[in-house]
Amino acid sequence: MELTITPEAASSLKQLNRNGENYLKLWYDTDGCGCAVNGLPSIRFTNEKSSRSMDVESNGYPVIIDQDQAVFFEENMKLDVRNGSFRLSSPEGVLNPFISQQQLFEQ
Repeated sequence: MELTITPEAASSLKQLNRNGENYLKLWYDTDGCGCAVNGLPSIRFTNEKSSRSMDVESNGYPVIIDQDQAVFFEENMKLDVRNGSFRLSSPEGVLNPFISQQQLFEQ
């Protein structure tokens, strides 16, 4: 699995990561969606890397994903910034067009 982070997204991540979190985590957010298979791919900062975490190839930021959630993501993805929100996409299409800066800090 690979995540390409655009220079604009990398700059935004650097500015937002004031607490010095070690990882950017790909996260399948199911809160308020009804069940575990209904959700939305997202990202968040974290310091926690568990035994279930897998490394994701990235061009800058250390990125991880829980191996159980990997099925909800594409093999090749891109993280970009548009109009102040992050956008997660792949060659197959957009995974999440509006990831707010606040979502990066949710636990």
